[in-house]
Amino acid sequence: MNSLTLETAQHIQIMQQPASLWERILAYLIDVFFLGVYIILASLTVFGLLEQKAEGSIALLTGLSLPFFLYHLLFELLMNGQSPGKHAMDIRVVKLDGSKVSFADYLIRWILRPIDLTISSGGIAVLVILLGGKGKRLGDLAAGTAVISLKKRGLKGSELLTKVAETHTPKFPQVINLNDAQIRNMKEIRLEALTTQDFKLIQSLADKTAEILQISYETKALEFINQVILDYEFYAQREE
Repeated sequence: MNSLTLETAQHIQIMQQPASLWERILAYLIDVFFLGVYIILASLTVFGLLEQKAEGSIALLTGLSLPFFLYHLLFELLMNGQSPGKHAMDIRVVKLDGSKVSFADYLIRWILRPIDLTISSGGIAVLVILLGGKGKRLGDLAAGTAVISLKKRGLKGSELLTKVAETHTPKFPQVINLNDAQIRNMKEIRLEALTTQDFKLIQSLADKTAEILQISYETKALEFINQVILDYEFYAQREE
């Protein structure tokens, strides 16, 4: 499967590995297993109450059915883009622009899930993923998300390259005090943080970078890190 390119607001391209079709299918089957277990347990509870003619059994049945229908939405929201199946397969939902996936994004994916998976028995999702080659079903296309693999792999040099536009205007000339190794570390940490959606790590990286450069920033942490990297590459290319 082709690599997936996330492009930030500063037009920095970050390469990610999309989850394979088989990883997504296995994750789906694991989730189906958990849902099956839940249905059995919930059914036993409801049938027991109905036999006893317990009051409120209908209300309880309705309440027990909600976790089944909201399974994927709730887990992806609470587990940072992962359901139990996705967690087992080490894959995650991420935003294509590198930002944090919002509730609205998860909601769109959940609303379109019946079309992708339930109504067509997964046929539409499989077809879209195979044709697109980027690990995206209809829900992902609509929400601007993708499912990526979190498995560790060696990074190629090309995956850490940053293209700088000729019209780029640097904001922090202090970056000339950094070196190539520091910038590479920044890129690797940024990639790791975006892959795992660990925005606290991005914040820590931004704060530490600002401390080293003895500067302050008023933008979001990711925007600041991207700006520092672009500025460094801009000055480095001028020296070549």
